[in-house]
Amino acid sequence: MGVIHLVRHGQADPSAYGVPAATPGAAGALTALGVRQARLAGAELRRRTDTVTAAVSGDLPRQRQTLAHVLDRFAAPPAPIVDPGWNEYPMPATVARADAAQYADGRAYQQLLDAGLADWIADTAPAAPDTESYAGFRARIREAADRAAGRAGSGRCAVVVSSAGAITRLVAELWQVPDHHWPTLARSMVNTSITTLTVGRRGMSVITVNEYAHLRTGDEDLSTFR
Repeated sequence: MGVIHLVRHGQADPSAYGVPAATPGAAGALTALGVRQARLAGAELRRRTDTVTAAVSGDLPRQRQTLAHVLDRFAAPPAPIVDPGWNEYPMPATVARADAAQYADGRAYQQLLDAGLADWIADTAPAAPDTESYAGFRARIREAADRAAGRAGSGRCAVVVSSAGAITRLVAELWQVPDHHWPTLARSMVNTSITTLTVGRRGMSVITVNEYAHLRTGDEDLSTFR
């Protein structure tokens, strides 16, 4: 039986979520806290296993950077594989109207995001011709998961760094969660949380979801949702 550890990326600059960058040149990269979170996730995975046989991330900066910090914790890590199939869903037009104050509020931004995702899932909102559909996103994530499963055969361990929406979209499929409830799962994902799947003859099975005890160190709690 093989194992896949799905790791959400670390905290990223607001530009990753459709809000103007907080720092010039950040372009969706990890924050300083995000780097710390990624290193702690790497230490936790190193505690669980001596060897990672495959390491995959989407091509977004926050995903690639998180994987690099995770792999730094291993003595002989595999070469990272970039698979854009693990990229996050396209940001809805509703959050394109968000400003820094709404983003900082959290609740206001979440309301904009939830409204946009609901319309996207129901296919009731006009979209640009090149915008990925929800059905396309769902299929893309499953195809990426199948590729990861192929790298996590018996006795192997794959680490995949992706985003909250992508990871929970796969969990929702494996748990048969209705499409319109999927965003509820995504909303609760913590940065650099670990979701673990096993891969066997019957396919992929969810073992744990959204583990983030590694972010609680001493008197510090480094957990964030965005």
